Amino acid sequence: MPQPERSAAPLGSRLLGDTTESPGRRRVRVQILLTIFLLGSNLIGATIVGTLVSVVVPGPDVLTPASYWWVNYIVVPVYVACAFLVGVIWGTTRAVRTLRWAIEDRKPTRKEQVKTLSMPWQLTRIQIALWTVGLLLITTIDGIIDPQSIPKVAFTIGAGGTVVCAFSYLLSEFALRPAAARALEAGDPRRIRIAGVMGRSILSWILGTGVPVAGLMIIAIFSFIRPYTSNSTQLAVAILSLGGITLVFGFFLTLLGGFATTAPIRNVRSGMAEVERGNMDVQLAVYDGTELGELQSGFNRMADGVREREKIRDLFGRHVGHEVAEAALSKNPELGGEERDIAVFFIDLVGSTELAASRPPSEVVALLNRFFAVVVDEVDEHGGFINKFEGDAALAIFGAPGEIDDHCGSALAAARKISKRLLDEVPECSAAVGVASGRAVAGNVGAKSRFEYTVIGDPVNEAARLSDLAKNAAGAILASKVTVNGASAGEAELWEFGDSVTLRGRSEETVLASPLA
Repeated sequence: MPQPERSAAPLGSRLLGDTTESPGRRRVRVQILLTIFLLGSNLIGATIVGTLVSVVVPGPDVLTPASYWWVNYIVVPVYVACAFLVGVIWGTTRAVRTLRWAIEDRKPTRKEQVKTLSMPWQLTRIQIALWTVGLLLITTIDGIIDPQSIPKVAFTIGAGGTVVCAFSYLLSEFALRPAAARALEAGDPRRIRIAGVMGRSILSWILGTGVPVAGLMIIAIFSFIRPYTSNSTQLAVAILSLGGITLVFGFFLTLLGGFATTAPIRNVRSGMAEVERGNMDVQLAVYDGTELGELQSGFNRMADGVREREKIRDLFGRHVGHEVAEAALSKNPELGGEERDIAVFFIDLVGSTELAASRPPSEVVALLNRFFAVVVDEVDEHGGFINKFEGDAALAIFGAPGEIDDHCGSALAAARKISKRLLDEVPECSAAVGVASGRAVAGNVGAKSRFEYTVIGDPVNEAARLSDLAKNAAGAILASKVTVNGASAGEAELWEFGDSVTLRGRSEETVLASPLA
């Protein structure tokens, strides 16, 4: 089976590499991306906490008073450093351990599939745990020093942690996309979906709208119940700062959510474009664990079905002829037929019995294939189709199932060309050709469960008899006068008439015609 075509970024981004890269390189890539993304998310969260606690959220000053120095310069830095180390090392190590099946380049078990697809949430839970511990620790210490600082410290750390956890989930899901693609290849994504597009949308709303708006509402409440919030300038600064945070981080989160949603859609669109261009071997990497992954997987199943149908269509056409196949596919085939004016030729190898007795079977088959290759090529070239192969003979029909303007001339021309080509391309054998025309019944013959398209009538019998007679004639091609008279003037001029004979099984005489020397 040919290798499927893949787009320049099969996983939706060049940062994620290709689905065909080595397991070792994939492990290094995933670990580096996870480390960078987790560190970056926590740095953003720390920056937000510092901004909120210093200039945004009104309340007691917890930075400059001497009573807070050991909290701000010892407890907070030490905990942040420990949290960074524990979060990054613990998270990436856990991820690599869960993805060992991918590193070992083997098919995952069902349990390993679920763990791989849920890894972004597992990493996010680690961040939630670390920020929750930090919130409880620092709020408790600051609350012991000044109980009025508890709401301010708790809100700022909670807001920063929410931002970190949201970004951690989206970025971890992005970094783990190569492993998710491998996991989804091994099973039906419809049964192992961990999250959905709706979950991403809710997460985007929480970070981009929910948390900032909640902060503004909390500040407004503080302005009523705390005397130090009566300063209108400080309140304006708080509102503007939170509004800016809403715009900036809401935009970036929407951007991340948009990329996560549109990447699989672009992937499917590129696959559809490949199919439209005739590339039936396209296969998409299924890397999204949401409904969009089902879309990718559904496209692959559709492409498999199209490839299978095209294969069947091609095989069907090879067996019965492409015109017959197209006619059968365009309308419901039924038993019976219709009368048509057609031309046929029957070609038969001369001395095939001696060939079979004097040569190995493999050589005989190879010779027959070369012989029939010439016959099929010329029949197709002249608008006919091979109705059947009969051992070392073949029957070609012109004028059914598709109409041909000059079916008699096409049959005569094909017979002449085949005779000439056989002398040059298959000199080991000779063939006798009989060409006839007339009225016949063309249609499906057989039973309802098994039938074939064929023609029945006097022209077929006449062509077979002419082929037998041509084995002893010069040039080994004979046609009926009726067929030559029915051909176009250009083709008829290339034939001459000879004797009249009564062919076996017929009562009327047939005037013979043969090609000019």
